[in-house]
Amino acid sequence: MIETLKELCMLDGVSGRESAVRDYILNALSTYTSKKDVRVDALGNVIVHLYGASTASKTVMLAAHMDEVGVIATGITSDGFVRFATVGGMDKAVLYGHRVRFGSTVGVIGGKAIHMCVGDEKEQIPEGDLLIDIGAADKEQAETLVQLGDVAVFDSDVYEIGHLLKGRAIDDRFGCAVLLELCKTTPTYDLWIVFTVQEEVGLRGAKTAAFAVSPDVAVVIDATTAADTVGVAKDKQVCRVGDGAVVSFMDRRTLYDKALYDQVLEIAKELGIKAQPKSMVAGGNDAGAIQTASFGAHVAAVSLPCRYIHSPSCMASCEDVQAVFALIKALSERLPQ
Repeated sequence: MIETLKELCMLDGVSGRESAVRDYILNALSTYTSKKDVRVDALGNVIVHLYGASTASKTVMLAAHMDEVGVIATGITSDGFVRFATVGGMDKAVLYGHRVRFGSTVGVIGGKAIHMCVGDEKEQIPEGDLLIDIGAADKEQAETLVQLGDVAVFDSDVYEIGHLLKGRAIDDRFGCAVLLELCKTTPTYDLWIVFTVQEEVGLRGAKTAAFAVSPDVAVVIDATTAADTVGVAKDKQVCRVGDGAVVSFMDRRTLYDKALYDQVLEIAKELGIKAQPKSMVAGGNDAGAIQTASFGAHVAAVSLPCRYIHSPSCMASCEDVQAVFALIKALSERLPQ
């Protein structure tokens, strides 16, 4: 599963441009012997009906999103620099000075040089236009390399640092890897496995997928911010890398089902799976769209604690990945009943 995660993190899949990730998933699913129906909807979600040993009394949907944050070209200056907008939420501090890649064309995001700043400007990320330098001599040359509407990802590799994994798009290729691992098996009960699109720009794929499946219960598998770093007070750290799966009671998009929240933590405790509550009301995920789609659904979120999320260098624990998988596997056996 970790090798699958590494491969997924190296694929380009900015929101609305998830085809490389989707093709990887479809190819992987075609090699698994589990009995399943697979379809791709008009928006690009991959929807899998995974048949179990028994028919379930409840329709259970497990979802993870394929897309990642990135940037999109919006213009080209006369000097050959690329103007851009962000796709998904990113802090300007994450952008300045980093490499991005439009397909095979690499560029660096830059702005006003520090020695040209005056006063308070020297203490801040440049407030003027940030532009992407692709090494073009002029507008004409730049237009042969990048077109308006082209998207770029962070140009960042995947590798292990100590006991942690560093990768560009752990959010949420990790969730995709967990669900692919589950699809290798014949579950106890029928399940709906959904790989969604456009989560980072408004939970769009999850909304259409939930209408198609109309689940009674849905569990979203995603990454969430871990602020367990230097200078952050313990009560502000949200969750901690190495402490296992993260279970949310509320975020900015969803007030989670209390009975289901309690049940998830109880199952983790019963089975000795490391788990922790998310200790801050922040962020959001596909549960926000699934909860209110169709006739509504009971929703839970099981997340991976991830440092430096929405950056070129997300970092997470491989042991936490395994803990999330173990918990999702247990939920897939309990929730349909």
